Amino acid sequence: MSLAYPRRQQELHALAQRLGLSKLDAIDWNLMDLALIHITFSAERNYEQLEFVGDAVVKLAAAEFLLKTYPDLKVGEFTAIRSVLVSDRILAKIADSFGFDRYLLVASSAKSDPAGRDSRLADSLEAVLAALYLSTHNLSLIHPWLDEQFHPLAEEILADPARQNYKAALQNWTQGHQKTLPEYRTQEMGNTHNDPNRFVSEVWIQGRCMGQGTGRSRKAAEQAAAQEAFLVLSGQET
Repeated sequence: MSLAYPRRQQELHALAQRLGLSKLDAIDWNLMDLALIHITFSAERNYEQLEFVGDAVVKLAAAEFLLKTYPDLKVGEFTAIRSVLVSDRILAKIADSFGFDRYLLVASSAKSDPAGRDSRLADSLEAVLAALYLSTHNLSLIHPWLDEQFHPLAEEILADPARQNYKAALQNWTQGHQKTLPEYRTQEMGNTHNDPNRFVSEVWIQGRCMGQGTGRSRKAAEQAAAQEAFLVLSGQET
C-alpha cells in the first residue's frame, strides 16, 4: 500500500533504503508515515501509540540478538546489556545515525527546542520498529539492520573490565568525580520466582535519575541500573 502523497512516499522510501530494507512491498507505509509524526505536528495523528508498541518490540529484538550472538552469557548479563541497548541514549544515537531528523514531522516550535531532540529521536525509532513489526508480525524487517547497530555496542560493553561489578565501578566514579554516592531506589514489582522483571531499580546521582534496570533479584536490578549510569557518565569523559 502506497501513500496518497508521492513526496512523502519518496521520503519514506529513502529512509527504508538507508535502513537497508529490501522487501519494500512488505512495509505498511501508512504505519511508517504515522511513526514519523510528532505530537506537536498533529495532536490527532502521531506516533504515540506506535511508540508504546515499539518499546516492547525493541526489547524483544535486543533479547533475540543477545541470545543468538552470545548464547553462553548468564541471564543477568543479558538483562544488564539489554538495558543499555534499549536506553533512550542509545536509541537516539541509532536514529541519528540514520538521519531520522530528515523524515520526522515536527512543529517548528519543537524543532527550536534542542533539549528534546534525543527524546524525539528515541521515541520515533521505537515507533518505526513498531511499524515494521506490525507490517509483518515478526522481526524480519528489523534484525538485519538493527543487529548491526547492536553488535559493536554489545562488544564494547562486554570488553569493559568494570562489567562484573558496575555498582562498585559507579561508586568509584562518583566518589572520584563528584564526591558523592549513588542512591538506589528499588521496588519489587511481583513475587514470581525467576521473573527477570521482578525488581525494578533506579540509580540517582545528585538529584538526577542516571540509570534504570530490572532483574530477578534486587542486586541484579541495581547492577543493571548501575551499568547504564556508569556507561553514560564515563562516556561523557571521552
